[in-house]
Amino acid sequence: MKDCLDVFNVSNTTDGIYTIKPTNWTGDSFDVFCNMTDGGGWTVFQRRVDGSVDFFRNWTSYKEGFGDPWHEFWLGNDKLSHLTNQGDYEIRIDMVNKYGNLYYAKYDLFRVNDESDNYRLSELGAYTGTADTDNQLDEAGLEFHRNQAFSTYDKDNDIYKDGHCAVMYHGAWWYKNCHRSNLNGDYHAVENNSNPNHRGFSISWKFQTEWSCNIKYTEMKIRPV
Repeated sequence: MKDCLDVFNVSNTTDGIYTIKPTNWTGDSFDVFCNMTDGGGWTVFQRRVDGSVDFFRNWTSYKEGFGDPWHEFWLGNDKLSHLTNQGDYEIRIDMVNKYGNLYYAKYDLFRVNDESDNYRLSELGAYTGTADTDNQLDEAGLEFHRNQAFSTYDKDNDIYKDGHCAVMYHGAWWYKNCHRSNLNGDYHAVENNSNPNHRGFSISWKFQTEWSCNIKYTEMKIRPV
């Protein structure tokens, strides 16, 4: 089984932990959380639920992964890179705000390069979903971060000349100068626009015309196209 779609295709249709081994992965097989909604076969690589896990971590932590796949976690950039380079993958991002409203973003292509290229978000396809309110998609959500390298507080790969985005915004992400989404930021679930500082530090997503900073749940997952 190289991903959760393989798991799904052998009649495992229940959400949960399964063991996979991506193509060209030289390590041991590893456990992943498979989400079987929206057609099934989604390999989950990030989830935020309640702030119980600290996401302000170093390069090695994000490379190897951390947390509990049943709860809050990051799968690991090495695993994510291997998964997205064994074929073409789409990504779905689900978000729930503090009022229980669900938003989602899907991109029909998603690829992360390996560590030699600092886990660059090298490909991001066309958007569909409810997590945007405008057609100028290059300045909203994940689109702003297309072709950017991954940064952590101890490894600055952004293009911001006057600072270090991961340090400034307490996260780890494909920062540019700096972000329009920050789903690994601090867990606050604050009111939108209640404090300008929270718009940077909290889990954030720009809905083109405004910021959403009251996000209390996120899940990022990929599936072959």
